[in-house]
Amino acid sequence: MTTLAANWSLADALAEEEARFIAANPRSRERALAAAAVMPGGNTRTVLHYTPFPLAFAKGEGATVTDLDGHTYRDFLGEYSAGIYGHSHPVIVAAAKRAIDSGIVLGGPNMYEAKLAAAIAARFPSVERIRFTNSGTEANLMALVTAIAASGRKRVLGFRGGYHGGVLTLKPGVLTNAPFDFALARYNDLGTVEAVLREGADQFACAIVEPVMGGAGAIPATPAFLRGLRELTARHGILLILDEVMTSRHGPGGVQGLLGITPDLTTFGKYLGGGFSFGAFGGRADLMERYDPYRPDAFAHAGTFNNNVTSMAAGYAGLSEVFTPAAAEALFARGEALRRRLNEAAVAADVPVRATGLGSMIGIHPTDREITTAEDAPEAKEARALIHLALIARGIYMARRGYMTLSLPQTAADDDALVAAFSDTLRTHARVLRDHAAALAIT
Repeated sequence: MTTLAANWSLADALAEEEARFIAANPRSRERALAAAAVMPGGNTRTVLHYTPFPLAFAKGEGATVTDLDGHTYRDFLGEYSAGIYGHSHPVIVAAAKRAIDSGIVLGGPNMYEAKLAAAIAARFPSVERIRFTNSGTEANLMALVTAIAASGRKRVLGFRGGYHGGVLTLKPGVLTNAPFDFALARYNDLGTVEAVLREGADQFACAIVEPVMGGAGAIPATPAFLRGLRELTARHGILLILDEVMTSRHGPGGVQGLLGITPDLTTFGKYLGGGFSFGAFGGRADLMERYDPYRPDAFAHAGTFNNNVTSMAAGYAGLSEVFTPAAAEALFARGEALRRRLNEAAVAADVPVRATGLGSMIGIHPTDREITTAEDAPEAKEARALIHLALIARGIYMARRGYMTLSLPQTAADDDALVAAFSDTLRTHARVLRDHAAALAIT
């Protein structure tokens, strides 16, 4: 790669990477322009947008994706953690085809949903009963309304920077959130939780928390924080919702299994549908039985595609045949090792960049300061864009915000390639990234 002139600024370095990206991807650019004629910004999923335009893909195979211009990338985005099986895993494809061959929309219970429910409950002992939705967003919405309806209370405790779905983004300025009565505390800070509860603990139906903040940059909760939150909520009769939409991949039983924490409700999504649309919420039998339609006072929960045959069949095949407990443990260990290597590469290059995360979730941040809350992670749009485009130029695909998740088809060669590309990116852009971090420290 070209080494930048010593007197260039971050803006200059980014402009060069953008120019290289535009020149290399004319078909993705053409698609973006055409799509904008019928979709706002050519987009129907905000997180997939980035400047100057996003790559568009023609296919995925194993642990790689190929764009419209024929470039193949090692896929470290992993569909924001939904792609744990990679692309077109033969077990998943076979299960989905068998299901589709017997009918796509059946309009009644099918042979797959109870199997998947039992498989999830076996992995997560806190899940005594479970119901399916179409996304993690829906799962969290249903968990929240369940807690409110069951408790008779209205308020919800959340954490600044938390993300629980497309209409549950817990940061200032978001105008499209669902109108829940949220009170926000600081992540990894039990003192702020206690301060919020002093305002009136008996008004809170529930607290909802991610064991690792995904949207805020793969920021893990400390075990002491999660255990303390469980104790505080139990003391005040507040239901604890553990959002394991992303973190259920961390070992055989998710983070709750790693730490021995029993939430009242757990939400799921992402890979548990085998790569198809999926969400679920489950937990204590006495709460979930409120949805038993044989009860005269049953809560209602509709959804045309809640038990769609592709998600149910593919999800069950994946969980029972591919993502076994042993595979979950191996993926977690691989992620821990890879994150250490990325941090060691930053230290070796003497560049203030930090990799955060837990297990197979990784966040890259253009800073060397400790990150324990969303407020600690710098916005740093230009620096993040620079690293993102530089890694794309080196054959690595990840999110613009620096987010990565690992998948099962990846090999040691993929991890080596990521570390090499990351190291080369840091060497190439060392001075501007150092200057940027220094400017952040001043402000």
